[in-house]
Amino acid sequence: MRQLLKVLAVSFLLILNYSFSPLEKVMLSSQFADTPPNIVLIYLDDMGFGDLGITGATGYQSPNLDQMAKEGVFFTHFYSPQAVCSASRAGVLTGSYPNRLGISGALSHTSKVGLADAEETIAEVLKKKGYATAIYGKWHLGFQPQFLPTRHGFDEFYGIPYSNDMWPHHPERPDAFPDLPLYENEKIVNPTVTAEDQEQFTADFTQRTVDFIKRNKGKSFFVYLPHPMPHVPLFVSDTFKGRSKQGLYGDVMMEIDWSVGEIMKALRESGVEENTLVIFTSDNGPWINYGNHAGSAGGLREGKGSSFEGGQRVPCLMRWKGTLPEGLVIPHLASAIDLLPTLAAITDAPLPAHKIDGVNLFPLMLGDLKTNPRKVFYYYYGQNRLEAVRDANWKLVFPHPGRTYEGFEPGNDGMAGKVNNNHQFAGGLYDLRRDPGERYDVSAFYPEVVKDLEALAEEARADLGDDLRNMKGSNRREPGRVVDE
Repeated sequence: MRQLLKVLAVSFLLILNYSFSPLEKVMLSSQFADTPPNIVLIYLDDMGFGDLGITGATGYQSPNLDQMAKEGVFFTHFYSPQAVCSASRAGVLTGSYPNRLGISGALSHTSKVGLADAEETIAEVLKKKGYATAIYGKWHLGFQPQFLPTRHGFDEFYGIPYSNDMWPHHPERPDAFPDLPLYENEKIVNPTVTAEDQEQFTADFTQRTVDFIKRNKGKSFFVYLPHPMPHVPLFVSDTFKGRSKQGLYGDVMMEIDWSVGEIMKALRESGVEENTLVIFTSDNGPWINYGNHAGSAGGLREGKGSSFEGGQRVPCLMRWKGTLPEGLVIPHLASAIDLLPTLAAITDAPLPAHKIDGVNLFPLMLGDLKTNPRKVFYYYYGQNRLEAVRDANWKLVFPHPGRTYEGFEPGNDGMAGKVNNNHQFAGGLYDLRRDPGERYDVSAFYPEVVKDLEALAEEARADLGDDLRNMKGSNRREPGRVVDE
């Protein structure tokens, strides 16, 4: 009876030519849809801001991603949770700054920590609404059984437990790693991943994603596709080998673009294109000292492992045919930690009971550029160093030790060049509207802005702590720790 009254009320408003806002239209359609929208999250590894056709890539093209931008929205000020693998993945899946969860760096086969049982991932949030869930690709949040994706809300897992360079063929540390295993759910199905296996990674994980979409087209699904590349070592299938004018890196990016095209085709052929939100972004910026095997920061400062813009600002594309505006560029501040609360809002799923740091971007995605859900972003690195804070276009960088690629010749063909991981940055105030490369410290001219940003930083330090100030913070949680099974 209640549902019938809703239908009659909406029908009456339509007869009167009532003008619904974009958000009201989506909410109404979701109330009467048979299934909540599907979600496809594609998360690349070490892709820089300048690595897409629409952001200036040279030597190769990305037509499927460019088309995705034309048919959806493009966030130009979108930030990874932190500029390194495991921390970034903890952030995107839980909606929290990774240092709140006790996750830092890049976990390896020796790590004794992982994502805690108490944390809720996007998969766990969506399963409350009956979603089928899967991950195909790189996990990197703990390899012991208690930490695997199947213990964190995913029905299916096919992929590797950590980065694809953590194997005996590492160019700098060949004796540091055992064989790289390939998992299916909680079982190792290939204990010794080879170079030939890695050449098929992009295609295999794409095909698994396509199959999952086709198998679940009659119900709501969430599929997370964290491609292991373009993280080094780079591998590509024979189909794309030698295709680009930028060498192996360009070949890899062309195959990733093909992957996106295959997923879009699968959605279209399965009849779920108009009920699926596709999100494409990267875990951090490019690993610059790998030279011709590294991506481009698109003119931003530094790269992976740095809290300067090149390390954390990454492209983010979103497409939901018939719901999101087409060709909209969104210059507002946003982050991957905002995805969980956004998806919860879209699907009407309850948020985790504990504190998270993300905000709901959905009204912004729908084209309401007058909204500004994320006003502040904190740049953390290492175990728990607060290295910068951004409010609107102002970014205050605090004096800190960190990685710099400047002044060093990059490596080539899979070999790393040198970096200084303990450079002492002086800090400064930067106007990112006029100076996205963070080259001109204007703190002397805007002392009131510095004071305001310092006050925001103090709030964060009280909440999350700051190793630079020897502050613990009052609201951090412990990571998961290994237990015997």
